[in-house]
Amino acid sequence: MHHAKWNLAVFFAAIVFLQTAGQTVAASKPDRPNVILCMTDDQGWGDTGYNGHPVLKTPELDAMAAVGLRLNRFYTAAPLCSATRGSVMTGRHPNRFGCFGANYSIRPEEVTIAEAMKTAGYATGHFGKWHLGPVKAGTPINPNNSGFHETLSHDNWFDINPELCHNGGPPKTVEGETSEIVVSAALSFIRRQAAAKKPFLAVLWFPSPHTPCVAAEKYRKPYKNLSEKEQEYFGEIAGVDAAMGKLRRSLRQMNLAENTLLWFNSDNGPWKEDPGSTGGLRDFKRTIWEGGVRVPCLIEWPARITKPMTSDVPCSTMDIYPTIMDILDLKVPRQVNPLDGISLLPLIEGTMRQRPKPIPFWKYPAAAKRTNPQQYLTADEATGTWRTFRNDRHPVARRPNELKGHAALVDNRYKLHKLAPDRFELYDIVADPAETRDLAAAKPEAVEQMQADLEAWQLSVEQSLTGRDYASGAQ
Repeated sequence: MHHAKWNLAVFFAAIVFLQTAGQTVAASKPDRPNVILCMTDDQGWGDTGYNGHPVLKTPELDAMAAVGLRLNRFYTAAPLCSATRGSVMTGRHPNRFGCFGANYSIRPEEVTIAEAMKTAGYATGHFGKWHLGPVKAGTPINPNNSGFHETLSHDNWFDINPELCHNGGPPKTVEGETSEIVVSAALSFIRRQAAAKKPFLAVLWFPSPHTPCVAAEKYRKPYKNLSEKEQEYFGEIAGVDAAMGKLRRSLRQMNLAENTLLWFNSDNGPWKEDPGSTGGLRDFKRTIWEGGVRVPCLIEWPARITKPMTSDVPCSTMDIYPTIMDILDLKVPRQVNPLDGISLLPLIEGTMRQRPKPIPFWKYPAAAKRTNPQQYLTADEATGTWRTFRNDRHPVARRPNELKGHAALVDNRYKLHKLAPDRFELYDIVADPAETRDLAAAKPEAVEQMQADLEAWQLSVEQSLTGRDYASGAQ
């Protein structure tokens, strides 16, 4: 299929911001921050200079870490991209709405962070990888129907000179390097909001360094003495780093940096086959061992984070939504409950020393239990360019011994792994982050308590999967 080609500079200059009919605009509050949520694709915990990578250089991320809040124990809700993205959008574990892994969708009934912030008068934009459903118009779960006023998005990851959809329109080629495209689109949107003195939410989901990596020559060049695979992988992260630098500089130039909350993290750990680094953590993407779910995370907000901070408090992608809602003191109409995340505002303010509730993980055995599948198809499915997404409702497990699949629970010190209904391992994550010494036999009381908490949460997820939350959550 032939698609028209967009010149990047001309395209962004010509974008007209579309206001959504019926938007509720709150009274202007000068202390309301702008919010930018950035996320990379498959970047490991060790894939930054500030976390000690021996080869990879990330000067812009290092600079951000030097002035902001660095979260050393930041976890993704899941070890795969679609599911983690769903947790960012909702503050809920993705299993609750049937988003079990890659190419599963969000449900239309969920309330997204974009929908919530629109009610407070925010302009909202999504740029880059969506991967929670098709991005084209006509589906209830595309970005524009999920609360975003403006979008330049792709169903999944993409490489140099990608085909992207603007506001759900037909895919067209945008010339340029991937991370530069994402940041340029976001900055075009941000400049218009700044001119209109309107607060904004900008979600920038980079497709890098997802394999197969194709880095621009200028970003590959510093690694020319390494293997081809390393050149491409490190080059893609270098592209992200440079784009983050452009974003931060532009915010300063527009006098927006002071009261803009800039959040950066990855969506899961690196592929085992790639040169990515977990920093010595156990295992890789697709697993809920530390290497699959612990990722780099930085928060910069000069108005509130006035000095560099580093925290070892466990935090999660599920915390992003409730944190922003708390900062805005926003009561969301028709909020879907329960939320699995917590507000990190006390951590940002320097008063949180421990996490008040543990973080759950669960690789749900969806294939074994799938019933009543809902599929969201795209018009271009036959070309192979765009994906088919699915979402399912399931029979409900009613007893702990019916809860299958690898699950885990992490608190301030320990991490319990439930490898089977009757098989558990316990690790002291503070002393043993590589998960090498099983303490289950030595600490049966800790196992018993964490098992009870984990299985109570799993049973609540089973209830959510029936769709019950939407009836009970509606106000």
